[in-house]
This record gives sequence, structure tokens and C-alpha cells, in this order.
Amino acid sequence: MKTNPVHSRATALTALGAAAVMLATGGCVTSRIEQSRDTYAGSGNMIDGEAVVLLTRRVNNERQTEAGFSNCVGELLAEGETGLEMRTEQEFLDSLFPWFEPRYAPNTVADLPVLLEKPGVAERIADSGVRFIVWLDGETETIDGGGSISCDLTGMGCLGFQWWEKDSSYEAAIWDLKTAKSAGIISTDATGTSYMPAIVIPIPLIARTKAAACKGLAGQLKEFLGEPDV
Repeated sequence: MKTNPVHSRATALTALGAAAVMLATGGCVTSRIEQSRDTYAGSGNMIDGEAVVLLTRRVNNERQTEAGFSNCVGELLAEGETGLEMRTEQEFLDSLFPWFEPRYAPNTVADLPVLLEKPGVAERIADSGVRFIVWLDGETETIDGGGSISCDLTGMGCLGFQWWEKDSSYEAAIWDLKTAKSAGIISTDATGTSYMPAIVIPIPLIARTKAAACKGLAGQLKEFLGEPDV
């Protein structure tokens, strides 16, 4: 059976046109941010030298928040003229060893006063300069997907289409070490669909859900912790 060259060329042009449209739009991401404030936490309550530390939950190692996500949020919180003073997770853990190791770390804010009453803990926290602990919890996971791509082993290229959907869901629980109370909770959820059309060469069009979740959460945290007195 002979292949109609005109039809083949039209089909290829149509596929290339579809790929060009997807390249222009990229993967689509939708985000949602929710905030719950328990007590007022603003710059009026903080003094020079007080800092924030981001800690990742370590109760379940299989679902531990990625270090890359925590680093992303921390960098955004520290940047710019309105940047917050930050402490790294490791230096905070070292200064409070062993009280924030998985075996001893408080799991809820209700456990915090008990920890602060232990000999020397309150003094070591004061020496660290940390005022707010932000516990990060969550993950990015693939929730759906489909399609297929086949490649010619003779070097003629690939043809096909694949897609996958990811969900980046994270929560930041904010604890005030000065009052030993919860300041609030901020949660973010970003979902997006990535595409990979293959017309000779596979072209991934990635929906960057984790980056969107990081940016949204960091923006809300900076506003939450750096909001001026009114």
C-alpha cells in the first residue's frame, strides 16, 4: 500500500501545529492557598535578631517533605528588602540537640510548653534567636497519566503523546516560641497537567506544580510573619 505524500505531509504539519500551541501555553497549573490565623504574628511583635526556621516533618520517612521544597521556601522568605531573618534547619537542630530530633520533637503545639520546661531548652532557643518555627508537611505526587510514545530504532524518530497530572500539596504550621502557642496554618495545593508530544523528538511541556506551591506558600508566609502592626 502506497502512502499519499500530500496526506502524510498534512498530518505532520497538523501535529506540529498542535505541538507548537502546547509549547506556547506550556503545562497548565492551578493553585489554591488557604490561611488560618490563631494569633497575631507580625513585625510589630518581633525585634531585631529574631529569626524563623523551617523544619520538615520526620515522623513518616516515606512521606517526608522534600528538602528541595523547604530550601525553595526558605530562599524566597529571605530574599528582597522585606526578607525575613532565617536559620537553617541543620543549625537549629544542632543548637537544640537532641530536643528536635524525631524521637523528642513535639508533634503538636500542645507539646511545646512541656519541652520548654525541660532544663536548658528555653535558654538554648533564646540563644538561637529563633522566634517562629514553621513546620512544613506535604509532598508532590503523580495522580494520573496516560498515552504512549514509540520510537523507531532505525533512527527515524519518535511518534506519540503522553500526559501526566501532578498534585503538590503542602502545609505550614507556624509556632511562636515566645508565647508557646500556634500562630496559624497556611496550606497550598497546586495541580497541573504536563504533556509530551513526540513528532520525531519528544518535547516535554512541564507543569511546575512544586514551584507554584513554593512561590504561593512563601508569599503567604512572608505576609503572615512580616505584616506590620495596624
